[in-house]
Amino acid sequence: MIKKKFSFKIISKFKKARIGKIKTSRGDIDTPVFMPVGTLGTVKGIFVDDIKSTGAQIILGNTYHLMLRPGSNILETFGGLHKFMNWEKPILTDSGGFQIMSLSKLNKIDEDIGATFRSHIDGKKIVLSPEQSIRIQKSINSDILMVLDECPKLTNNRDKLKSAIEISTKWAKRCKIEFGNNKKKALFGIIQGGLYKDLRSESLQKLIDINFDGYAIGGLAVGESQKEMFETVKNITDKMPENKPRYLMGVGTPSDILGAVKEGVDMFDCVMPTRSGRTGLAFTWNGKINLKNSIYKDDKSPLDEHCTLRNLNRYSKSYLNHLIKTNELLASMLISLHNVNFYQQFMREIRKSIKSRTFTKFYNKYIKLFN
Repeated sequence: MIKKKFSFKIISKFKKARIGKIKTSRGDIDTPVFMPVGTLGTVKGIFVDDIKSTGAQIILGNTYHLMLRPGSNILETFGGLHKFMNWEKPILTDSGGFQIMSLSKLNKIDEDIGATFRSHIDGKKIVLSPEQSIRIQKSINSDILMVLDECPKLTNNRDKLKSAIEISTKWAKRCKIEFGNNKKKALFGIIQGGLYKDLRSESLQKLIDINFDGYAIGGLAVGESQKEMFETVKNITDKMPENKPRYLMGVGTPSDILGAVKEGVDMFDCVMPTRSGRTGLAFTWNGKINLKNSIYKDDKSPLDEHCTLRNLNRYSKSYLNHLIKTNELLASMLISLHNVNFYQQFMREIRKSIKSRTFTKFYNKYIKLFN
């Protein structure tokens, strides 16, 4: 069997919003797409078959965490993460760059070496170079790999942001060399530059000169306002290659997604559906619902009467409220599954509205509901 080459095609547009199709050797991905996050080879609290049943076409794995546990050696014996976790569809892996930021107290950055970590698990010294990041992603057998970048914390310090761009560009070149000429997989570059329009443009141009299969917008959803995020996305998507996927990393809420789709973004990921599920927050077509609230104690209605997945429409808000109050694991499992399913429904409706040229109406209705 001949495996497909990685490719991306725009199928339909409405203003800047676009419908596309990513083709990979493990299946096609309809865009705009939301990727459930499976940090350690599991979308927390949800069976893999149930993730498939939501219509999810791709999930995300985390290079840094999978490097520590279970480790490259074990993943390689299974031929990668797909067989290890029983997921045969595409997987995108981040590079570990976000952990360079989030675990900054445990690491040291050297532009020639990479990032030197102290493991958050046992304190063991770990070096994550651009080449090592790509090698680990290859052992995971990812379908879409990300370059290792320096992702600064939210700052107005232009010197820090320019330094991050320089380091990230050098690392991106090294990642491209290590990745090699593999047409069945894809390597994405990551744009940095904070909230500065000119720095974002500079970072993007440096990556275009290297030539990647897709381009991600990094360094957002790190504490800036939604207005600032939308403005930054709007400014940079106008300059991004039209014929390659655009990925806004770590985003986000339904309104975040809507605002970015409006500006031409194709791909999203976030832990929010499952993290919210573990705290009793559900996303529905009527907005967000905090099931911890006592007003749901006697509510016999389900979160979605039309959702038959795992018979979710047979569980009342009253029952879910009870499970939360009694700290039952089933609460987070049911609400997390509901949320992941809602996000997939939400993306399908976004694609339909772009195709039918009713996206503006859909946007106006739901941007208010989820803000």
